[in-house]
Amino acid sequence: MTAGTTAGFKKQNLERSRMSSIELTPSQKNILQELVNLYRESESAVKGEDIADKVDRNPGTIRNQMQSLKALQLVEGVPGPKGGYKPTANAYDALQIQDMDQAADVPLAHNGESVPGANVAEINLTSVHHPEECRAEIQMQGSIADFHEGDTITVGPTPLSKLQIIGTLEGKDDTNNSLILTIDDMRAPAGEPEH
Repeated sequence: MTAGTTAGFKKQNLERSRMSSIELTPSQKNILQELVNLYRESESAVKGEDIADKVDRNPGTIRNQMQSLKALQLVEGVPGPKGGYKPTANAYDALQIQDMDQAADVPLAHNGESVPGANVAEINLTSVHHPEECRAEIQMQGSIADFHEGDTITVGPTPLSKLQIIGTLEGKDDTNNSLILTIDDMRAPAGEPEH
């Protein structure tokens, strides 16, 4: 191995380790998450105005944020009339999202209606020791803009355990693209353990 190759290799590793530790502000995270959601729906460049609508911000603010996200190599600009912004592979890393093409499908229903394009990335159960106040945090792929407090949300069944959670939406965490549910019912049709 020549000295030049070693230096190139070290530089590449340094960049990779720097990428995985990018600290985004909640605002940047929210904007980047909506960009990823909109890009996934349209599979084409996303206009700053569309992101501004989703995150309820001024388009000028979005443009400024996009400049800093571009500098971090999380977003690329697409020029022209069909232009806008596209998330880079680094954006998915920064948000810790796997490209959902390889992920298992966990369906989601909103007030009894199946939500196409929505996919559950992660389910976190809290307060398991107090089932009467059990909550679930459902991290989503897809926009959470149309969900409102009091809505009935059904998650699952999950691929392996066939767990299904039915809950009432208590709140949203836009930064993590999560829905916070109060669990009304949980079903896991996995077989009973043999005694």
